[in-house]
Amino acid sequence: MPPVKIRWFGHSGFSLQDPSGKTVLIDPWFQGNPTAPCGPEEVGTAEFLLLTHDHFDHAADAAALAGQTGALVVGIFELVGDLKAKGVPESRLLHGGIGMNVGGTVVLDGFSFTMTEARHSCTLGSPVGYVIQTPSGLTVYHAGDTGIFAGMALIGELYPIDVALLPIGSVFTMDYRQAAKAADLLKAKTVIPMHFGTFPILEPNADRFVAEMKKNVPGTRVVVLGPGEETSL
Repeated sequence: MPPVKIRWFGHSGFSLQDPSGKTVLIDPWFQGNPTAPCGPEEVGTAEFLLLTHDHFDHAADAAALAGQTGALVVGIFELVGDLKAKGVPESRLLHGGIGMNVGGTVVLDGFSFTMTEARHSCTLGSPVGYVIQTPSGLTVYHAGDTGIFAGMALIGELYPIDVALLPIGSVFTMDYRQAAKAADLLKAKTVIPMHFGTFPILEPNADRFVAEMKKNVPGTRVVVLGPGEETSL
């Protein structure tokens, strides 16, 4: 299986570049992000832009990036509908502005996007995560902002996870102990931590998460990225 390049933009923002050359953006947030390694102008073209919920630190740049990159925005019904009302063209929105909902799967350009539940808050619709299956065969789970929930075990059973992108920052999401247990429930082969170090109230680094994983989930590989760094999996 050719590798997929996974780049972290800090906070919860990632890009997945498939060896086919197609790119997926997930929760890209640059304007006002103190850990952003670059500005939005440095993001190239992308085929898809996935949004987990409407909080500013996940969706504030969505409309601008949809126009800049040419990406199709994928999100829950209410959030996609709100972007349509704000002037994002229907051609840039999933199903012309209808979006999708939890439990649903759409297959586009060789990618499969399955929307999963997440335990969090938002104004438009519900917070979500995504299971992404790339054309090259890699399965990536972006949990979104969430607390731990027992259904993660079902997600891992239904979709064997190659890479799980999990928040560890606490306060608004799982802390390092919950995130390590989530990795265990998911049976993920590799975990990349996110949603930490952005603000002083969040977990400052991934050290405690790495130690917890080594202690309780030693069979799962942990890859800690710095903002702007990428790995190939």
